[in-house]
Amino acid sequence: MDRSRTESERTDSTPKRPEIKLCGIRTAEAMLKAEELQADYIGLVFAPSRRQVEPKQAAELIGELDTRQMARPYVVGVFVNPSMDELEYVLSIAALDVVQLHGQENPDMCRKVRERFGIQVFKAVSIGSEDSGESHADRAERLCSAYEGAVDAMLIDTYDPLYGGGSGKTFNWEIVPLYREAAHAHGLKLFVAGGLTPDNAGELVRNYGPDGIDVSSGVESDGHKDMEKMTLFVERAVLS
Repeated sequence: MDRSRTESERTDSTPKRPEIKLCGIRTAEAMLKAEELQADYIGLVFAPSRRQVEPKQAAELIGELDTRQMARPYVVGVFVNPSMDELEYVLSIAALDVVQLHGQENPDMCRKVRERFGIQVFKAVSIGSEDSGESHADRAERLCSAYEGAVDAMLIDTYDPLYGGGSGKTFNWEIVPLYREAAHAHGLKLFVAGGLTPDNAGELVRNYGPDGIDVSSGVESDGHKDMEKMTLFVERAVLS
């Protein structure tokens, strides 16, 4: 798996193979399937959610990964407004590669996490909660400028009134290029989440070219990860 895409490749108008994050993993079977599919990132949710895992469970899942592989998936821990003590406790048990902050964490908080733990940080922001009349272009520039140097990637997700994100619904993808351009201008990658499924992932990749895509409920059946849907999602995203 090629993790060495250059900035010029990312900013080219031709869609490239996106980085893929399979999130909400809770079982060894799903963990190994994500590794088999060569997902770039595997997401473990520590925030309150029906997909929440405990630190010890997370450590056991991470232990399932084949450490002999040079390009094994990065493991992302998803948190909402955590304290530094909470992060320190989780990281002392589970060897995460990335912390994804999905709450109201400001740039200073993100920078402190990045510096204290020497870890990548992704910041999620919600689409659809804006009330200020600010344009998406202006909001994208403001946010990406504010988080420059504090995070490695921005992730845009559909607003959910209860959890902020994770709604399983799409937003208007026409705004994705605005956020992508702003992210690239400030040295960040752009991930898109919200309502992705095997049926629409290819459209997002082909038409809007995000750096990465993030899926959870869209590859589930009856609340559990569906191995066939995971396979189809990755295949269709990669072959778009």
